[in-house]
Amino acid sequence: MTSLDKPTEDTQAEDARAVTEAALFEAFGGVRGMVETVLPGLLFVTIFTINKDLHWSAIAALAVSVVLVVVRLAMRDTVKHAFSGVFGVAFGVVFAMMTGNAKDFYLPGMLYTLGLALAYIVTTLCGVPLIGLILGPVFKENLSWRTRNPGRKKAYAKASWAWGLILLAKCAILFPLYWWANTAQLGWVLVALKIPPFLLAVWLTWVFLAKAPAPIDVFAEMEAAEQAEKAEEERRAATAAESGEISGGRHRK
Repeated sequence: MTSLDKPTEDTQAEDARAVTEAALFEAFGGVRGMVETVLPGLLFVTIFTINKDLHWSAIAALAVSVVLVVVRLAMRDTVKHAFSGVFGVAFGVVFAMMTGNAKDFYLPGMLYTLGLALAYIVTTLCGVPLIGLILGPVFKENLSWRTRNPGRKKAYAKASWAWGLILLAKCAILFPLYWWANTAQLGWVLVALKIPPFLLAVWLTWVFLAKAPAPIDVFAEMEAAEQAEKAEEERRAATAAESGEISGGRHRK
């Protein structure tokens, strides 16, 4: 390796890390997505801690979720993270209102977390790690990593194991509290556990993918194939036209 090669390789590695960071930021919503995830639950537990009123707490949480979606729409920004927050809060409100138990506001989200943890683990055991299905389109590689990029598949498997185990650990804390703690205690622990486990899982995903082979851009491959096919058709048409002109010239002679 020459002195000129190393800067080039370092630059390529930095570019790969930057691409990975951007993709993860897009896939998981970044800082704003985290705020939209935490704010409704934080508002619910704050109001309930102050006045123990389930209805006002639920209405406030649902209202702020709707406001977040409206703000996204007004800014013509992607609304998938805000919408998922609305649906999560709405299910929680319905559960809590039906049972009259304020703790049930958190139950749908807890069950979703458990289901997601199992999905990460089961899909990895089946050879199709969920994080690869999520991030494949973001990296423009779709499912090419399954058969054409074994190093990347291994990184996705490691990341999916990390997500699954971290979420299972979170559930191991929350479900006992659902039975033993009061609503305020459960709510504050839930708020405290919203961001740190998520950031840990995202960081581990970044670590694994930053060391993995670069993604195969299947969209670029398809575009190149289409351009090659178009060029071949134009070449054949030009050849046919040239042959026709030569044949016509012979007949005139």
